Amino acid sequence: MLRLSKYYKPFIRSILIAILLLFIQAMCDLKLPDYMSDIVNIGIQSNGIEQVAPEAISENGFELMKRFMSEEQKESLEGYYIKVDQEDTQYAELYPGVENTNIYVLDKTLETSDIENISNSFALASKTMINTMTLLSAQTENITIPTEETEDIEVNKIYEIMPMLERIPTETIEQARKEAETTPESMLKSVGLVFTQSFYHELGIDSSKMQNTYIVKTGLKMLGICVIGIVAAILVGFSGSKIGAGIGRTLRNDVFQKVQSFSSAEFNNFSAASLITRTTNDITQIQNFVVMMVRMLAYAPIMGIGSLIMMSQKTTELVWTIALACGLIIVLIVFLFKVVFPKIKMVQKLTDKINLVAKESLSGLMVVRAFGTQKYEESRFDKINSQVMKTNKFINRSMGMMMPSMMFIMNGLNLLILWTGADAIANSQLQVGDLMAVMQYGIEVVMSFLFVSMIFIMFPRASVSANRIAEVLETENTIHDPENIEKSDSDKKGYVEFKNVTFQYPGADEKVLENITFTAKPGQTTAIIGATGSGKSTLVNLIPRLFDVSSGEVLVNGVNVKNMAQFELHNQIGYIPQKGNLLSGTIESNLKYGNEEAKQELIEKCASIAQATEFIESKDEMYQAPISQGAKNVSGGQKQRLSIARALVKNSPIYVFDDSFSALDFKTDSKLRGALKTYSKDSTLIIVAQRVSTIMNAEQIIVLNEGKIEGIGTHEELLKNCPTYYEIASSQLSKEELENGRKE
Repeated sequence: MLRLSKYYKPFIRSILIAILLLFIQAMCDLKLPDYMSDIVNIGIQSNGIEQVAPEAISENGFELMKRFMSEEQKESLEGYYIKVDQEDTQYAELYPGVENTNIYVLDKTLETSDIENISNSFALASKTMINTMTLLSAQTENITIPTEETEDIEVNKIYEIMPMLERIPTETIEQARKEAETTPESMLKSVGLVFTQSFYHELGIDSSKMQNTYIVKTGLKMLGICVIGIVAAILVGFSGSKIGAGIGRTLRNDVFQKVQSFSSAEFNNFSAASLITRTTNDITQIQNFVVMMVRMLAYAPIMGIGSLIMMSQKTTELVWTIALACGLIIVLIVFLFKVVFPKIKMVQKLTDKINLVAKESLSGLMVVRAFGTQKYEESRFDKINSQVMKTNKFINRSMGMMMPSMMFIMNGLNLLILWTGADAIANSQLQVGDLMAVMQYGIEVVMSFLFVSMIFIMFPRASVSANRIAEVLETENTIHDPENIEKSDSDKKGYVEFKNVTFQYPGADEKVLENITFTAKPGQTTAIIGATGSGKSTLVNLIPRLFDVSSGEVLVNGVNVKNMAQFELHNQIGYIPQKGNLLSGTIESNLKYGNEEAKQELIEKCASIAQATEFIESKDEMYQAPISQGAKNVSGGQKQRLSIARALVKNSPIYVFDDSFSALDFKTDSKLRGALKTYSKDSTLIIVAQRVSTIMNAEQIIVLNEGKIEGIGTHEELLKNCPTYYEIASSQLSKEELENGRKE
């Protein structure tokens, strides 16, 4: 993946925005279990009382709590509360019990830190009272001793034994306070809230209303956080899709452009099926991985680490359960990574093979039917298809183990948390709401590891695909534009010169061409003929620089083709390959392929020269008639004529015909050459042909034999002076034609 890192740079800003949104989403998701815990602990168990320090407390309750506070806490308490006499009616509506007793009201101007301090003092005093009364239980049989599970306390009965509580030795209270200080903070708060609730009941406060208000308020907060989290998740999804699609588009463009720049030497390293797979399947794998990475790579660690932090704030006793579950998940991921990764590498190569077999079978369907080898092709396809099936089956089965294993670990974690958490609740070390939050945080941690594991599972396949894409993009072109481009010589426009050219295919032992020297001039036809395998097509492929010569020079317009810009070189040449290739579209779009600005008059003229007008006009749509993929709806001769017309529309100074008349009958061939001679009277014509009748009127005929020039001259000259040419001509012409040619 690092080999394609430059493709992430244009999307750095979008990635950072996505990470910020993921952080917001994670924070929202982490806050929800905390609010759920508050609803259970405060909203349900404590009737909506949020703080231990009561907002109002009777005078008796005030004195009771002071009895179990330290001197320092007592002094602070006096400054936090304002005494209100029972004659004062301004609090009668809020606290109906004020009519029967004096009350103390919490100062509304206090800072949050001050309220936390006084709440801690009340909580500690409450627990100290319980511990003290437990120590003196023998003398307090007439009242119920409050405990951590007590939902309500009859404070009036405690007031009745106030004289006895006043006589409790200070040492006993100090001992009870020391024991209380060892109690977990959450449990101290729970005990304090029980007493606060009793003090509110004493003053006639409607606890049900307080509870409903708190639950509704907290529920609305949770709803708001959910909305924020959902919006953030949606925006992250949009960002991830945009980034993934953008990277995929850029990669496809670059791969396509790179392949367009390949010479035949580079094409030998990659099959067409492999390049198609890399441009489609491999880039899709990378795109999917990027989308998943953007959505999960930042979210999962934030959720995992955040859940552990939030869980440890609730309790540190259950963290070991998460560590155990994470350890099992890591073992599972490592196992799958080691076992599945090699198979994933195989899948991409097998996909190349199955595409290759399918492409060959489909493109050669008529040959397959003609030779009756359908069963062989079916067997060939089934063999590679079975390999793909077995490999994918192994991968899918291995991956299929993951989700059940993850669910087993997750459910096992929940049971373990419940088992140990129930014991902690029984020992007054944990509250029910906190246990529920811990379970939720545990699930979040496991899900985070699940998300990370999904990324790790996708990574091997994406990594293989990235390497395959990088292989294409990093391939060095053997043919490229020079640093210093030479301009064409205006005095030699249309000239094609070969100077001692020798060519040998890369990796081959033998030379295909050797010491080729000739000049093709404008206004003349230069023909190349020779036996099959003599190097005719290779020779003309050196002109548009489809290959580079091994030694010597090929000059176009007086400039070595290696010193010309490839675009300029190709713009000078109208090339008609041995096998005519038409693109899907219409006849007109194919004819205008080399000259988009061509007018209809020029198109019709070139079609007429190529002897294509008759069959074009026989179609209902004429020039708008469709050409199917691979030009399957036109014959070989029609395909050649359209290819010739396409080159003529380009109106180039040089035309190269690589055996482009082979599918034409003699009459059409003759008409085409006659019209072509008139149309291209100022252009250079280079014609590769097998038929002597096609080239016998050329001003210059080059005879090739095993990569060497056997003779150069006119038809008549070669019949007299070149035995190889005479041998070729004698196999195609009558004795009378041969004798007439020699006499002339």
